[in-house]
Amino acid sequence: MFEQVRREAALLAELDLTLAWTLETHVHADHVTGGDLLRQRLGSRVAISEASGAVGADRLLRHGDRVRFGARHLEARATPGHTAGCLTYVLDDRSMAFTGDCLLIRGSGRTDFQEGDPRRLYRSVHAQIFMLPETCLLYPGYDYRGLTASSVAEERRYNARLGGSIAEDDYVGYMRNLKLPHPKLLAVAAPANQQCGKPATLPTDEPHWAPLRFTFAGIWEIGPQWLEENAVVGGSN
Repeated sequence: MFEQVRREAALLAELDLTLAWTLETHVHADHVTGGDLLRQRLGSRVAISEASGAVGADRLLRHGDRVRFGARHLEARATPGHTAGCLTYVLDDRSMAFTGDCLLIRGSGRTDFQEGDPRRLYRSVHAQIFMLPETCLLYPGYDYRGLTASSVAEERRYNARLGGSIAEDDYVGYMRNLKLPHPKLLAVAAPANQQCGKPATLPTDEPHWAPLRFTFAGIWEIGPQWLEENAVVGGSN
């Protein structure tokens, strides 16, 4: 997320990792992506589905395209339905997949805006995700209960919307009658994310009065050497 770029950059620095890509699963409607700001700060590249209609990406992906990192790669699979441009990223050995908001843990993304289509989503999940090995770990874009991962076997069996013996028409009828309110940040997030994360306002600049380092724990730190060299010796009042 755009608001968490400082935190994510801190974690990458602490782990001594280089961010090569930010891979967008779709044009988010409820938050602004940090893709563009991470690109500015860290030199990473942004990839998103060609079907999303987004501009400003370093790479527009189609179904079956591969994004390489080191000796590994992720395969982009088109899984439209939540939005028209949803992608699921599958690791080369099919041991894990990143489903975005298409398939959630025991649920699915909504289908009532941004060219959503419940029938397409049902078919996307069953053809592109549920056909992966049962042991394949699934990582959704978010989960409000704090859950981080599931598996193909779990979702096939226990997903209340898409799993078990639920038929396509049952799912379509259920999704068309949810009548959910639109996301609160839709008017801000969707236009910004059509540009890979460029909102109208930018976050406050980093403080420059000293060589401060922001940690993943959310704390600003200052080096002891700078503090020693710039300490003011107390005098009389």
